[in-house]
Amino acid sequence: MNSIKVLDVTLRDGGCVNDFNFGQDYMDKILQSLERSGVDFIELGYINEKSGSDSGRTQFSNEQVISTNFLKHKQLGKTYVAMMDYGTFDVGKFQDRQENGIDGIRLAFHKKNWKDVITLGRKVIDKGYQFYVQPMLTMRYSDMELLELIKAVNESLSDAAGFYIVDSFGEMRGTDVTRLMHLVDNNLNPGISLGFHSHNNLQLSYSNAMELLNFPTIRNLILDASVMGMGKGAGNLNTELLLEHLNLYYGKHYKITPLLELIDQVINTIHKELYWGYAAEYYLSSVNHCTPSYAGHFYNKHMLPIDQVAELLGMIDEEKKNSFDRQYAENLYLKYNASKTFDDAEVIKKLKECVEGKKVLLVAPGKSIKDAARKINALLSEVDIFSISLNNFEFNTDYVLTTRAEIFAEAKEQGKAIIVPSRLTQTCTDLVYVVDYQKWIIVDEKTYDSSSVIALKLLEELGAREIILAGFDGFSININENYYNTTLRRPVTEEQAEQRNEFYKDLIARVAEKVTVSFLTKSLYQ
Repeated sequence: MNSIKVLDVTLRDGGCVNDFNFGQDYMDKILQSLERSGVDFIELGYINEKSGSDSGRTQFSNEQVISTNFLKHKQLGKTYVAMMDYGTFDVGKFQDRQENGIDGIRLAFHKKNWKDVITLGRKVIDKGYQFYVQPMLTMRYSDMELLELIKAVNESLSDAAGFYIVDSFGEMRGTDVTRLMHLVDNNLNPGISLGFHSHNNLQLSYSNAMELLNFPTIRNLILDASVMGMGKGAGNLNTELLLEHLNLYYGKHYKITPLLELIDQVINTIHKELYWGYAAEYYLSSVNHCTPSYAGHFYNKHMLPIDQVAELLGMIDEEKKNSFDRQYAENLYLKYNASKTFDDAEVIKKLKECVEGKKVLLVAPGKSIKDAARKINALLSEVDIFSISLNNFEFNTDYVLTTRAEIFAEAKEQGKAIIVPSRLTQTCTDLVYVVDYQKWIIVDEKTYDSSSVIALKLLEELGAREIILAGFDGFSININENYYNTTLRRPVTEEQAEQRNEFYKDLIARVAEKVTVSFLTKSLYQ
């Protein structure tokens, strides 16, 4: 009969959510709760020579600081491991394994590096550590390539502790798990445990784990999971759900209560500040077989519409899908927008006749415009004011500037005069003024799909004498504070909110060097 063991990755994979900044108190609480739950393996974090720290984080500068500053009292019967990504630490610097230190090393690597990993694994094992082979994106290996890797492990690392099937992008279905299980189980040295690490982009981590457990094997199995699924993007298999299932059907005696207490006292607090879990963009990254970092990058361009995120992900070159390349993503976005260029010289000329030398009121969809309605209407009644609403029609402004297809359609239906970027239409009419999309969304060679960016850049170009801002409230992690219109609200992390607030504060300050800018309503951009 095979053994089934659970390896909890909360401190490591969960650390991808908060840049491993748990703080010592939370680190200790998580470790103690995992020990009390009875999980078999605890992954304490990453080892990274350049980005690691000595304490307070679960990305460590070397293996020694783990036992010195964190793992001070090992529990009998537990296996404590750490992970390394290929190329982030010189394994020659490892000290020989000590009883009070970590027991094993998990080495994650891409297909192109697997031959080097065999050599590195041998060095790790010779220093007394258990060694776990973690071929990221196992789905990217052809059957022959995977068999070649397994053959090398059997011949040179026959004493390895584990070999993993890794679903890095959460793209596996049950049939994929079964196919890979057949391939690995029938060819891997029988003394090596088989592990499974999944991500939850398709919400299939749990069912895929069940598929693995139902596979007819006598080989020892290791399943990775994290508390409340804490992990990058869509997250991972939930430890608490897996343990309960194993208790019910496999005669295990894990304790769930310590994990529920951990969720209540620690994990929920982190989750309120830093989101992980299912989202449409992570689903799209999975079905497009690419790292979710691309989906997040495109989606966070001031909440680019999800249909455009899908189009962009479908354009990523095959060789670029596995690792996120920010510059490549920016270039791809520019290439995507190049198909939507538009000669807006005549439109700019007409708008300049309306705007040049005038005061311009910009009404953004922040919640503050409700309370400031009287002040806004008073300004709109002034003879020399020119007014533009951004993605809203709360007030009778001269124009509506929108970057959203649904608002564009509604504005046309209401007979509004509209300024619209060329990605939504390239047809000008008496009421529809099309401006070149690519030209007006670039700031410092980066692209920002934002009505505010387009409006501010336009008004600077059109020669406005003064710009008055209403409803430019800024971003808060409290989703209910960001827009008066609930359909515009999207969750943002604290980091995203800070970055966006800083960006707009800087952009407005730059515009203010050439045009007088004032705020009619309170703003985080001031």
